[in-house]
Amino acid sequence: MTTAEQAIDVLLSDGSTVQLRPIRPSDGPAIVAMHSRFSERTRYLRYFSPYPRIPERDLQRFVNVDHRDREAFVVLAGERIVAVGRYERLGPAAPDAEVAFVVEDAYQGRGIGSVLLEHLADAARRVGIVNFVAEVLPANGAMLRVFADFGYQIQRQFADGVVHLTFPIAPTEATLEVQRGREHRTEARSIARLLAPRGVAVYGASATGQGVGAAVLGHLRDGGFTGGVVPVHPTATRVAGLPAYPSAADAGLPVDLAVVAVPPESALAVVTDAAAAGVHGLVVISAGFAEAGVEGAAAQRALVRAAHAAGMRVIGPNCLGVANTDPTVRLNATLAPRLPVPGRVGIFSQSGAFGVALLAEADRRGLGLSSFVSAGNRADVSGNDLLQYWQDDPATDVIMLYLETFGNPRKFARLARRIGRDKPVVALASPARPPGVGDSVGPDATAVSALFAQSGVIRVDTVAELLDVGVLLANQPLPAGNRVGIVGNSSALTGLAATACAAQGLTVAVGYPRDVGPRASAAEFAEALAEAAAAETVDALVALFAPPLPGQFTGTEADFTAALPTALAEAKPAVATFLVGRAPAGMPSYPSVEEAVRALARVTAYADWLRRPPGVPPELPDIDRAAAQAALRVDGADPLALLGAYGIEVVASTPVGSAEEAVEAATRFGFPVALKAAAAGLRHRLDLGAVRLDLPDAAAVRRTYAELAAAFGTEVLVQPMVPPGVACVVELVEDPAFGPVVGFGLGGVATELLADRAWRAVPLTDRDAAELVDAPRAAPLLRGHRGAAPVDRQALADLLLRVGRLADEQPRVRALTLNPVLARPDGLSVLHATVLTGSAAPRPDTGPRRL
Repeated sequence: MTTAEQAIDVLLSDGSTVQLRPIRPSDGPAIVAMHSRFSERTRYLRYFSPYPRIPERDLQRFVNVDHRDREAFVVLAGERIVAVGRYERLGPAAPDAEVAFVVEDAYQGRGIGSVLLEHLADAARRVGIVNFVAEVLPANGAMLRVFADFGYQIQRQFADGVVHLTFPIAPTEATLEVQRGREHRTEARSIARLLAPRGVAVYGASATGQGVGAAVLGHLRDGGFTGGVVPVHPTATRVAGLPAYPSAADAGLPVDLAVVAVPPESALAVVTDAAAAGVHGLVVISAGFAEAGVEGAAAQRALVRAAHAAGMRVIGPNCLGVANTDPTVRLNATLAPRLPVPGRVGIFSQSGAFGVALLAEADRRGLGLSSFVSAGNRADVSGNDLLQYWQDDPATDVIMLYLETFGNPRKFARLARRIGRDKPVVALASPARPPGVGDSVGPDATAVSALFAQSGVIRVDTVAELLDVGVLLANQPLPAGNRVGIVGNSSALTGLAATACAAQGLTVAVGYPRDVGPRASAAEFAEALAEAAAAETVDALVALFAPPLPGQFTGTEADFTAALPTALAEAKPAVATFLVGRAPAGMPSYPSVEEAVRALARVTAYADWLRRPPGVPPELPDIDRAAAQAALRVDGADPLALLGAYGIEVVASTPVGSAEEAVEAATRFGFPVALKAAAAGLRHRLDLGAVRLDLPDAAAVRRTYAELAAAFGTEVLVQPMVPPGVACVVELVEDPAFGPVVGFGLGGVATELLADRAWRAVPLTDRDAAELVDAPRAAPLLRGHRGAAPVDRQALADLLLRVGRLADEQPRVRALTLNPVLARPDGLSVLHATVLTGSAAPRPDTGPRRL
């Protein structure tokens, strides 16, 4: 949905929210009021004259636009218009339009101009406008910077005391980078204001000390929060030993955050009161919103709309709260009575109940926390917002996420790819997915993990594994490879470790596992570990300790814990399983060998992802987007024309309904030909006899048609023969969790039965496509198997890139299947294609910025 069709909320550079919508004829009085608040300088810089009032004729022209050749957007803070931007096409069907905008003095310098320019350019491109022109006074440095900083290729001319600017508005890598950089900064700042508030107001804390509001208030007070705590109560003068006030503003303290624990019907009144106190954001603990049904969902939408209108963001509703262990903040605005020790791990939990368990388990394991956010219903603030914040947070080195659903999976993948290069992201996300679009079952559980790995995300399956990996990342360096040195004092344990390494894709280093024997002393055990740590053939260590026999050692000989730190001084990661005693501080210890190795394998895979260069979306020749649009008719799509527009040629075929038609088609194509049952599920089923190849003449065609018609129906496809190759399948499906994903596998009943498909999310990079070709278990058939010639895998990668580009640029294409694709040493042939179209799938990570 475009900006021209609905009002949207956007973030400004200081993290506050405003609304942007198309101008309306009824906005006249508000435009006049805004104009009256302009300083003389602002009026002069915008209109090149004092322009003390807006004449009625000008006003009517300002507020009445056709949303095509003339467009205007207004920005509202609450109910007040504070900025307006517009373009006007320079003549009927002209490719150029003049653009201008003006911002009320009190809101200048907060990024409104760049937001307006993004949305105006997007609206103009939709109606065929190619270039913007603008006239700016040389003294208007702020406006000149808005244009200059956007990444556009601007042409400047100075004439008659005015700077004339002309620039194309087509998005480029430069403009996209600028836009996403601003998105990152605004979203990060909006969260930073909530996690380091100067003061916190608590709504809904009872004077009796009962209920969730009182619990959060007590945790704030007892956690040593360094700012002011303001209980808001309609009648009580003291709550939980603190002075209480009927309104947050009455406290006379700076309050940036409001914790809301009132019934849903009272939430809007809280928004009004908090806005009057200058609050930046709400943490809504209360339940009874979208999770409770239709009425609750309506109340939730009203709450968010009111909060955004007041410039505030919302965490929740139905959430656990937020925390920040920074010694200068010490914020515990959660329902958890105890936080983990301060540390360098940021945790996001979508579930409140799960968040309590997660915090408790992190505390038990000694996993240090930097900050924590529970999003609950995720009506506004999401995991993506926290990723933006934690990327630059100097107090956070590791990011851990619990995700039930994805609000904007495409954006999550983009952010994770970027952030994962600097900080590891560990996610516990269910592989369960609602039905997608199309006939394909889409990614299975294994493929879901691969989709996460594509973005550098370490996906785990359980709470325990989330903490297992988090402890390792927080305390140990990343491995330089996958070679593991196993040292233990029990052959049973070292054997288990070697088996677990093989199962997890790790390589046991040459000379290992090493069993020092049950009679080895602590010094001997430490010596073996130190030798493994120093070995150039070892990238990571697994230390295993079984209890010695009773009375075997005394004193320092049995002090294995004290011996380990010196032995592990090398900068190599180490995990341990101690069946008795405890590993030294900082060394991740796990109850079982399998858990230790599994955590190490997850981190090793991430380190391998880091070492590989990031892929790039390559330039693809022979793509005609205009032709693709023409192929997407209102009544469906012309599959051959659509694919041809993306440089994908499908071997021609003709449906026939009689033997004579089959002979005529075969003669036109030239012998030999193939005949196939026309039903989509049979066109590649050579095993069922639904495909007959190398028919040399008309007699063979007549005979074969009769056989196929009798077995599978009268509709048959005739197709010219192409050179043989390895049958492959390329699919595109609209996945409900990841958006459009491209699948690749080898053809055949066996691979279909085993669901041997690999998947990658759109947009595909060159690296994604190359990995996709090699990912199926049957991929060795493409590289030459039992003396067969290797196929052109680069041609397959190019095909996948083109399908990915089509998916990225044509949201009306909901599913696509190329089956079979015959891959050969000299290229490939696409024999059949099916395309499913529908209404354009939402692509929330494209277009101008919005919440």
